[in-house]
Amino acid sequence: MRGPIKTQKQTTAALRKRRQALLRQLPPLKAVLRGSLIERYKRCGKPGCKCARGPGHGPKYYLSVSFPGLRPQMDYVPQEYYAQASEFLANYHRARQILEEICEINRELLRRRAAL
Repeated sequence: MRGPIKTQKQTTAALRKRRQALLRQLPPLKAVLRGSLIERYKRCGKPGCKCARGPGHGPKYYLSVSFPGLRPQMDYVPQEYYAQASEFLANYHRARQILEEICEINRELLRRRAAL
Protein backbone atom coordinates (compact mmCIF):
# COMPACT_ATOMS: atom_id res chain seq x y z
CA MET A 1 0.00 0.00 0.00
CA ARG A 2 1.21 3.46 -0.81
CA GLY A 3 1.44 6.31 1.67
CA PRO A 4 -1.17 9.04 1.91
CA ILE A 5 -2.00 10.82 -1.33
CA LYS A 6 -1.15 14.48 -1.73
CA THR A 7 -4.57 15.99 -1.07
CA GLN A 8 -3.47 19.23 0.59
CA LYS A 9 -2.28 20.82 -2.66
CA GLN A 10 -5.43 20.04 -4.64
CA THR A 11 -8.45 22.28 -4.83
CA THR A 12 -11.69 21.18 -3.22
CA ALA A 13 -13.28 20.88 -6.66
CA ALA A 14 -10.39 18.71 -7.87
CA LEU A 15 -10.75 16.44 -4.83
CA ARG A 16 -14.46 15.98 -5.47
CA LYS A 17 -13.80 15.28 -9.15
CA ARG A 18 -11.13 12.70 -8.24
CA ARG A 19 -13.53 11.05 -5.77
CA GLN A 20 -16.19 10.71 -8.49
CA ALA A 21 -13.64 9.20 -10.85
CA LEU A 22 -12.60 6.71 -8.18
CA LEU A 23 -16.22 5.69 -7.54
CA ARG A 24 -16.58 4.86 -11.25
CA GLN A 25 -13.45 2.67 -11.04
CA LEU A 26 -14.75 0.47 -8.22
CA PRO A 27 -15.17 -3.13 -9.35
CA PRO A 28 -18.63 -4.65 -8.95
CA LEU A 29 -18.90 -5.47 -5.26
CA LYS A 30 -20.55 -8.81 -6.04
CA ALA A 31 -17.26 -9.78 -7.73
CA VAL A 32 -14.87 -9.42 -4.78
CA LEU A 33 -13.23 -12.09 -2.70
CA ARG A 34 -10.91 -11.65 0.29
CA GLY A 35 -8.04 -14.03 0.87
CA SER A 36 -5.09 -15.56 -0.93
CA LEU A 37 -4.72 -18.36 -3.42
CA ILE A 38 -2.29 -21.03 -2.30
CA GLU A 39 -0.74 -23.38 -4.87
CA ARG A 40 0.05 -26.86 -3.59
CA TYR A 41 1.44 -30.11 -4.93
CA LYS A 42 0.54 -33.30 -3.10
CA ARG A 43 1.95 -36.79 -3.04
CA CYS A 44 -0.58 -39.62 -3.24
CA GLY A 45 1.55 -42.15 -1.37
CA LYS A 46 1.51 -44.88 -4.05
CA PRO A 47 5.06 -46.28 -4.31
CA GLY A 48 5.17 -46.49 -8.12
CA CYS A 49 3.57 -43.11 -8.81
CA LYS A 50 5.58 -40.39 -10.54
CA CYS A 51 4.71 -38.00 -7.69
CA ALA A 52 7.08 -39.93 -5.39
CA ARG A 53 10.04 -38.72 -7.49
CA GLY A 54 8.74 -35.32 -8.60
CA PRO A 55 7.00 -32.32 -7.12
CA GLY A 56 3.70 -34.14 -6.62
CA HIS A 57 0.26 -33.98 -8.20
CA GLY A 58 -0.94 -30.52 -9.00
CA PRO A 59 -1.01 -27.70 -8.96
CA LYS A 60 -4.05 -27.69 -6.70
CA TYR A 61 -5.35 -24.34 -5.51
CA TYR A 62 -6.78 -23.39 -2.15
CA LEU A 63 -8.36 -20.16 -0.99
CA SER A 64 -6.90 -19.14 2.36
CA VAL A 65 -8.91 -16.65 4.42
CA SER A 66 -7.68 -15.42 7.80
CA PHE A 67 -9.86 -14.28 10.68
CA PRO A 68 -8.57 -12.62 13.88
CA GLY A 69 -7.85 -15.17 16.58
CA LEU A 70 -8.53 -18.17 14.33
CA ARG A 71 -6.47 -20.37 12.07
CA PRO A 72 -6.74 -19.55 8.36
CA GLN A 73 -9.66 -21.26 6.64
CA MET A 74 -8.68 -23.23 3.53
CA ASP A 75 -11.11 -24.08 0.75
CA TYR A 76 -10.28 -26.07 -2.37
CA VAL A 77 -10.68 -24.12 -5.61
CA PRO A 78 -11.35 -26.38 -8.61
CA GLN A 79 -9.18 -25.62 -11.65
CA GLU A 80 -12.18 -24.33 -13.64
CA TYR A 81 -12.78 -21.62 -10.99
CA TYR A 82 -9.14 -20.57 -10.62
CA ALA A 83 -9.28 -17.68 -13.13
CA GLN A 84 -12.50 -16.30 -11.68
CA ALA A 85 -11.20 -16.59 -8.11
CA SER A 86 -8.00 -14.78 -9.12
CA GLU A 87 -10.04 -12.01 -10.73
CA PHE A 88 -12.27 -11.63 -7.66
CA LEU A 89 -9.20 -11.45 -5.39
CA ALA A 90 -7.66 -8.76 -7.60
CA ASN A 91 -10.99 -6.87 -7.50
CA TYR A 92 -10.89 -6.96 -3.70
CA HIS A 93 -7.38 -5.48 -3.58
CA ARG A 94 -8.31 -2.82 -6.14
CA ALA A 95 -11.49 -1.93 -4.19
CA ARG A 96 -9.44 -1.57 -0.99
CA GLN A 97 -6.99 0.78 -2.70
CA ILE A 98 -9.81 2.88 -4.11
CA LEU A 99 -11.63 3.03 -0.76
CA GLU A 100 -8.44 4.12 1.00
CA GLU A 101 -7.99 6.96 -1.48
CA ILE A 102 -11.66 8.00 -1.16
CA CYS A 103 -11.28 8.03 2.64
CA GLU A 104 -8.20 10.23 2.34
CA ILE A 105 -10.10 12.66 0.11
CA ASN A 106 -13.06 12.72 2.51
CA ARG A 107 -10.70 13.31 5.43
CA GLU A 108 -9.13 16.26 3.65
CA LEU A 109 -12.56 17.71 2.79
CA LEU A 110 -13.57 17.36 6.44
CA ARG A 111 -10.34 18.99 7.55
CA ARG A 112 -11.13 21.94 5.26
CA ARG A 113 -14.67 22.11 6.69
CA ALA A 114 -15.97 21.61 3.16
CA ALA A 115 -19.23 19.80 2.42
CA LEU A 116 -18.60 16.10 1.97
